[in-house]
Amino acid sequence: MSIIELHSRLAITAVLYAGVMALWALLRYIRKGKIDSNYWGAAVIIEVLILLQGTIGIYLYISGKGFLVRSFMHILYGIVAVLVIPGVFLFTKGSEERRVAGIYVVAFIFLVGILIRSMSTGG
Repeated sequence: MSIIELHSRLAITAVLYAGVMALWALLRYIRKGKIDSNYWGAAVIIEVLILLQGTIGIYLYISGKGFLVRSFMHILYGIVAVLVIPGVFLFTKGSEERRVAGIYVVAFIFLVGILIRSMSTGG
């Protein structure tokens, strides 16, 4: 498997994982549940996944091995994807209230959209 294939497959994994995280938060919200340590752990995993994806992307960009159709937009979407989860955590101040689950639903749906859009500008 080439590094470009790895970058592509990690992107697909991130989209699917973010979708699962959105559904999980939605179930918590519907059941009037709170965000717990299991959810925080899963959120850290996707953040690490996105950071790994970005690191590989930076390597591909610097080495010239990758081809970007619209490099500025692809890089911008990548930066936004990295900042979504920490941004929501800071906005909610790490609260575990029910409303926070609703905020994470919206955030992860947004993240799915950003990741899909990033894939479409990647080439």
